[in-house]
Amino acid sequence: MMLIEETAVPLAALPLAEFKAHLRLGTGFADDDIQDPVLESFLRAAMAAIEARTGKVLIEREFSWVLNAWRDSEGQALPVAPVIAIVSLNLRNRADEVDLVTPDHYRLERDAHRPILRPGGTMLPPIAPGGTAEIVFRAGYGVAWGDLPADLAQAVLLLAAHYYEYRHETGLAGGCMSFGVSSLIERYRTVRLLGGGGA
Repeated sequence: MMLIEETAVPLAALPLAEFKAHLRLGTGFADDDIQDPVLESFLRAAMAAIEARTGKVLIEREFSWVLNAWRDSEGQALPVAPVIAIVSLNLRNRADEVDLVTPDHYRLERDAHRPILRPGGTMLPPIAPGGTAEIVFRAGYGVAWGDLPADLAQAVLLLAAHYYEYRHETGLAGGCMSFGVSSLIERYRTVRLLGGGGA
């Protein structure tokens, strides 16, 4: 299985002004924007870390997910949430021939933690031996920073500030995340049972 981010978070959606205020950086100077590229990189890194920990997509963008077999032909759980829409479903056989599956053969079952691709009938279209299915979908809380839940938005700012303050530290433990950030994102983390069965 392979998840590919097809579109990136646009710069306009990043909360640079809020982040500067959070860091209490000075304003009104001619070179106010000199640190913007650095601040942008810390915001993107913080968002990526929180998305990885929670399995939630913060700012809306498009993804493609390629898999070799359905875990359950009655419904395939999608790898991230919240999913807004299924854009397309393609089946590719061993000879690299592509079959576009029409939307009447599947539907999206929305869920805050575990959205599922459901069949239009009783079973999802079969994937040929040696073939793949490619699901293209849009996921995220919204297109703007203000669309995020307040606790997730605050967690991003806290983690980005942590990265900024300790940008010269090389001795921090791998996966270091402060208690404040961890507590803010805890309710968004997906609990996987039985080795992630069905996920």
